[in-house]
Amino acid sequence: MKSAAAQGRWILKHRIVTWATIGAAVTTLLISAGCSKRTQAAGTIAPDVEVISVEQKDVPIYSEWIGTLDGMVNADIKAQVSGYLLKQNYVEGSFVTKGQVLFEIDPKPLEAVLEQVRGQLAQAAGQVAQAQAQLTQTEAQVAVAEANQVRTQLDVDRYLPLAKQQAITQQDMDNATQNNVAAKAQVQSAKAQVETARAQIQAAKATVQAVTAAVSTAQLNLGFTRLTSPIDGIAGIALQQVGALVSPAGGPVTTVSTVDPVKANFTVSEREYLDFHRRYSTPASVDAERKQLRLDLILADGTIYPHQGSFYFADRQVNQGTGAIRIAGLFPNPGNLLRPGQYGRVRTSIRTREGALLIPQRAVTELQGAYQVAVVDGENKINIRTVKTAERVGSKWIIDEGLHPGERVVAEGVQKVRPGMPVNPKPYAHAETAGT
Repeated sequence: MKSAAAQGRWILKHRIVTWATIGAAVTTLLISAGCSKRTQAAGTIAPDVEVISVEQKDVPIYSEWIGTLDGMVNADIKAQVSGYLLKQNYVEGSFVTKGQVLFEIDPKPLEAVLEQVRGQLAQAAGQVAQAQAQLTQTEAQVAVAEANQVRTQLDVDRYLPLAKQQAITQQDMDNATQNNVAAKAQVQSAKAQVETARAQIQAAKATVQAVTAAVSTAQLNLGFTRLTSPIDGIAGIALQQVGALVSPAGGPVTTVSTVDPVKANFTVSEREYLDFHRRYSTPASVDAERKQLRLDLILADGTIYPHQGSFYFADRQVNQGTGAIRIAGLFPNPGNLLRPGQYGRVRTSIRTREGALLIPQRAVTELQGAYQVAVVDGENKINIRTVKTAERVGSKWIIDEGLHPGERVVAEGVQKVRPGMPVNPKPYAHAETAGT
């Protein structure tokens, strides 16, 4: 059994522990309350947002299509005679001039053909000379025969009166008559030989003409052993190497393209084509408007080609399979930067939207098919509005309904605002890059 003094010390110690515990609990509650109040105070701080004013101005509306570049003229260089490639005289991908020799075909076989037909020409010329000499000879024979016939005719004429007077025998008269008939036959024979000689001359001359044509053909074929460029342009990769056998039936050995200006082919829908033409009353006004069109070319790296293009032509028909019509534009290409086969986007302004309201695309939020914008009112509170959008112009959007010029919209921080929430508006940091 404990003494009274011991019991007193135990009670005192127990009370001290209890009050310490209570004090610690009270301190914890006070700290928690303080933190809660600070948290609530922090929740009332207006968040920072970046805003931009609704801009109103006249905006050109652009249409854009995928285009393929092509040479103004693409000349396939083909062999026109058969033979082995002997030389390549150009650098692939370099600029070549009209008449420049690109390839040489071995000329020896065609040189032999030329020499052969030249020999045939000399032979034919000799035949003409021979036929002319024969004609001269036969003409002389005609003269001799005619002289003989004149003599025999004189004998007949002289014997006829003598025969009537029986001054000569009938045998003499018959002989004179027969001699005259034979002389006439010799004249006819000599004349026939003359015609034959003349025919031989014509045949020989025809042979000369044929062989002369063969000589010209052989010379032309020999010239075809030098493959030249028909235009000024960029020569492509050699499709046949030195030593290859080429022929007219084979494909091209290379291609030369005129690339200044370069042609850009693109297709527009039938609806776009009709819409463009219906804005003008007469064909003349359509042609004039086409000539005034200025085309921009956006290259594969996103840069805009520094030289604007112009309208070139519209195809004669609409493609029945795609419902589109092919259009071609021309772009200056002084540095030969553009090459056939490149892809790009062709863009042009076909009309102007007057008094359009513009805001950055990032300021517009889509929710279940509807478009909303966070507007900051005069008290710097958020007002969520539904808007009607139109065309996109660069990084901005045209708004048809729901906004007024000069109103401030949230361009950065839209995700952290709610209707009626106070905000701390600041200028949109990227406003200068949000242009059209």
